[in-house]
Amino acid sequence: MAVSRRGLLGAGAGVGLLAACGGNTGRGGDKGGTRLSQWYHQYGEAGTEQAVKRYAAGYDKADVDVQWRPGDYDRQTAAALLTDSGPDVFEGSPTLDQIQGGQVVDVTELLDGVRDDFNPAVLTPKTYDGKIWGIPQVIDMQLLYYRKSLLKDAGIEPPTTLDALVDAAKRLTTSKVKGLFLGNDGGAGVLSGTPLNAAGLQLVTDDGKVGFDDPAAARTLGKLHHLYADKSLLLGAPTDWSDPAAFLQGLTAMQWSGLWALPQVSKELGDDFGVLPFPKDGPHGAPAVPVGAYGAAVSARSRHRAAAKEYVKWLWVERTDHQEDFALSYGFHIPARISLARKAAKLRSGPAADAVRFTTEHGHAQPLLWTPANQTAYQDALVRIIKGGANPESELRSVVRKVTAELDRVKKKP
Repeated sequence: MAVSRRGLLGAGAGVGLLAACGGNTGRGGDKGGTRLSQWYHQYGEAGTEQAVKRYAAGYDKADVDVQWRPGDYDRQTAAALLTDSGPDVFEGSPTLDQIQGGQVVDVTELLDGVRDDFNPAVLTPKTYDGKIWGIPQVIDMQLLYYRKSLLKDAGIEPPTTLDALVDAAKRLTTSKVKGLFLGNDGGAGVLSGTPLNAAGLQLVTDDGKVGFDDPAAARTLGKLHHLYADKSLLLGAPTDWSDPAAFLQGLTAMQWSGLWALPQVSKELGDDFGVLPFPKDGPHGAPAVPVGAYGAAVSARSRHRAAAKEYVKWLWVERTDHQEDFALSYGFHIPARISLARKAAKLRSGPAADAVRFTTEHGHAQPLLWTPANQTAYQDALVRIIKGGANPESELRSVVRKVTAELDRVKKKP
């Protein structure tokens, strides 16, 4: 998943990078003279921009200038944090480099008394050195959709182990329907560390070491190649994994996709579908669900850091009504607050309730120490294993060496 509201998942400057976007800022007039700039990436869901500007206009302690940032938002933000003209408050996932470089403000105190109410799966990646550097806004997650009628007709139970998934995908494959869709690349791009989590492993351990230097990793990733070799996977679909079109059009009996697809799937299939986490593998395995969340963070270059922190607390800690509205009225997401997820009417029954439970019980996010260099090394190996049939043991030995060196490098930085 990419690091965005939909992405569970460098710095560069351009002309006009720091210019304000548009004239409708969400400001409500003179509110004591303090003016804060707040950045959001450009959402695809209708109504989101109007909503965040409405929230800002309702804040009475400062004028908040909401800026909607189209284009490569992560690169824009990384560049802006190095200047005095960037945002006071920004949406994002503070990186290890930004935290170690002193570019973002410690916001730990904002969660005093409510920290345990934030889902740990998305709070942990925003925590470093015991401090919190961003307040999670909403949760995005991925899960396995399956067509109940197709499985029933084939005499197949919803798969709860990876072996059962491989078997089900093969048995469900016919001349017209493939058993499983993991993306047009066979799953190498979207799955990332999820199969390792399902084997009971981690990308990075809690003490900052490689978490998959274990024979179970090769065993699990080798099974992904079996899916590819068995021709059980749908490849070359008109749209990729994030769009449920292949599932809805009957091209596949099961599809890996995101929670955002659930309203559309429910509308078109009614009760003829269910959802599952990625199935466990091996005696020490457990179901796994990849999660991600943008958060609200404060720039260390802000001239109004105290006011910016106060605004973040108001919006993302105190105003639970805004938090629930943001998660469920524009697209379909899970509030980052456990209490809000439990009481939200749209999440209290059916597959939506299952998704909330999966996230709470089995959620995993990419750790802060999992740098782009680590991801590239692992991703390249995953492609070779799934599509090329490369030996998982030798591929992972090489990845472990590269990731160990990268972890040693980042842990030496101040």
